Amino acid sequence: MRGRSALVIGGSSGIGLATASILVREGAAVTIAGRDAARLEAAAEQVRAEAGSAPATMVCDQSDPAALAALAEGLGEAPLHALICAAGGSRRSAFEALPDDAWLENYEFNILGTARAIRTLLPALRRAGNARVVLLGAVSARQPTAHQVVSNVHKAGVLALGKTLALELAPEGIAVNSVSPGRALTPLWQSRAAQMARDEGVDEATVLSRVAADIPMGRLGTAAEVAAMVAFLATPAAAYVTGQAIAVDGGLQRAV
Repeated sequence: MRGRSALVIGGSSGIGLATASILVREGAAVTIAGRDAARLEAAAEQVRAEAGSAPATMVCDQSDPAALAALAEGLGEAPLHALICAAGGSRRSAFEALPDDAWLENYEFNILGTARAIRTLLPALRRAGNARVVLLGAVSARQPTAHQVVSNVHKAGVLALGKTLALELAPEGIAVNSVSPGRALTPLWQSRAAQMARDEGVDEATVLSRVAADIPMGRLGTAAEVAAMVAFLATPAAAYVTGQAIAVDGGLQRAV
């Protein structure tokens, strides 16, 4: 990745942060973007400690078109070689308890926000000539999880978005792929486990042990393990890979 640039939207924690750290170690000029300036600065210092150099930071809420336009302007006229869309969210709830606002908020953030980000940054990706776009999906898009209906539905939409863009952008040399984590112990999963523990009146260790039980590898993954695949797809080594949704899930997804 030396001489190449990468932007990680959602780079202040979890898989996005782990991806930024790998790409910095590989020599890329990395920028991380997120909604909270303090979290971004803390993330940059963590990457510095892990990789020897800190990424640039830019505050941006991908659900805000004006913020995305400012992000693109801040990057200037330089080519963008890799765009990683790692921002996302989930809401644990039974289907009948979800109001319309919950559906619309998650759609705005996960699907429309991701689509806007790619559309806004497409000129910079085109300037690179052989750019990479990597989206963060979820195994639950293909193997749905109960009480995660909003995430299940919208992550399926993210995979479809990636597949469609791969078809449309391949003639321009832009590869688009998705990575689908299973149950990785990221801040999102830790928050989900805490909620499940409260709902069930048990401790978090009990919840995590149970959710790991049907993973063939017998454990939850780590952010770094998922990020390794994300980072690979962002490099020139993945030149002939596009339109794929690759699961990194310890064997959780059973489909052929």
